[in-house]
Amino acid sequence: MAHSDVSTAAFGSRLLGPVDESSGMRRIRVQLLLTVPLVGANLTGMAVTFALIGFVLPGPTVFTRDLLLLDVIATPLYAALALLVGMWWGTVRGLRTLRWAIQPDQVPTEAEQIAAAAVPRHLVLQQAVLWSGAAAVLTPLYGLMEPALIPKILLGIGFSAIVVCANGYLIAEFALRAVTARVLDAAPSRRRRGMGVFSRSMVAWMLGAGVPVTLSMIVAGWALVDSSVSTARLAVCVLSLGGATLVFGLLLMMQTVSAIIAPIRGVRRALRQVEDGDLDVAITVYDGTELGELQSGFNHMVEGLREREQIRDLFGRHVGRDVADAALAGNPTLGGVETEAAALFIDIVGSTTMAATLPAAEMVAILNRFFGIVVDEVEEHGGLLNKFEGDAALAVFGTPAALSDASGAALACARAIRRRLDATATDFIAAIGVAAGRVVAGNVGARQRYEFTVIGDAVNEAARLCELAKQDDLLLASANTIAAADATEAAHWQLGESVTLRGRLAPTQLARPRT
Repeated sequence: MAHSDVSTAAFGSRLLGPVDESSGMRRIRVQLLLTVPLVGANLTGMAVTFALIGFVLPGPTVFTRDLLLLDVIATPLYAALALLVGMWWGTVRGLRTLRWAIQPDQVPTEAEQIAAAAVPRHLVLQQAVLWSGAAAVLTPLYGLMEPALIPKILLGIGFSAIVVCANGYLIAEFALRAVTARVLDAAPSRRRRGMGVFSRSMVAWMLGAGVPVTLSMIVAGWALVDSSVSTARLAVCVLSLGGATLVFGLLLMMQTVSAIIAPIRGVRRALRQVEDGDLDVAITVYDGTELGELQSGFNHMVEGLREREQIRDLFGRHVGRDVADAALAGNPTLGGVETEAAALFIDIVGSTTMAATLPAAEMVAILNRFFGIVVDEVEEHGGLLNKFEGDAALAVFGTPAALSDASGAALACARAIRRRLDATATDFIAAIGVAAGRVVAGNVGARQRYEFTVIGDAVNEAARLCELAKQDDLLLASANTIAAADATEAAHWQLGESVTLRGRLAPTQLARPRT
């Protein structure tokens, strides 16, 4: 999938780098974003455990001579080993499953996609194993020396373990957004088995408020059944756990809300680009939840808009912009309406001989240059190039888009085409006829296939004037057209003799541009 979004916030945060980052830098970035926050979370958890067991939770103190070896050797040694094992097991070894991600052009296999999606869960399980190991090792050691310490040790380690594991999951999801984007790009229809928006919010609430409040309730129950728990100790517990609720609850909620808002902000920025007319925008899909479906849905929507715009552009090129806009705005039907309009007919002189003597490619090149000039000037003067007829073209002014001076626009267009052809066309000659009057404009054909066309005496008269102009001054208009035009444009024309055009009964007074 090609993305126009190559900004440094393509994955929702500048910390995650740009989409087009080199594979080497991507590996270093992911390694650091996994290792440093996870180590920090575990160190914070250890500090919280130390504070809870040493100063907050009721029960015997752990700072005694009998427990000195456990305090200064066993506990620090296990903590250091757990950190080292966690760094190797959780980040270094865990990233081996993501080797494919450092190859920019490699598409992950289905097995690699499943393994990559499972990395956050595996990291949480690894953290849980290490913290459970702490409880399994340290609780019996302290319990052998002082059995009353067992509930205190279990509560302190359990509280920190839950917070660290949940925080680790959010950290891993954040750090691996670039990898998740590759997985979702390789299998856009595959749903990733991870926490959704609702689950993330509930986990943040449970860990930020539920776990500390539950621990407070346990301590309160403890105080009820254990008369040795003083009022001061109970107050310390409540104040400490209340502070933990405020601090950790805020941090977890910030992480959760950030994970939710980042994709929404990306969609909002992209929507603004679409509103400004940029349909080449695309969002990097890096979220495997409902928000990822929102990102993907936006890309599908813009893709549909691009296709619609391409069809609209192609349609406009075939039938004219005004006709296309009218067709797209309403429900076109067969039939027409009578209106005042001006017609301009232009034809190459001697095209039959040219087609017989020139190579086909050269003839096509001449026609393209000729029609390029005609289309430019017709659109510039507000007309519609209604038909191409081999080496001729019919343009109409005043329908389907109304013009305040349709006759003047047609006459000005004819003069502009004549000037450009005289200046640039050295290998062919074209004649032009212009007439104005009542015409019928509308859709003609069958229900399955029809086209916009203009029928009327003005069209026939313009064709006959073009035919006569081939033996005259190459540009003729009717006197009625000059009379209907604005005085400024009429001043550029001079009236001449009257002639009866082929196939017509009434004579037509001719008009030629002033030299």
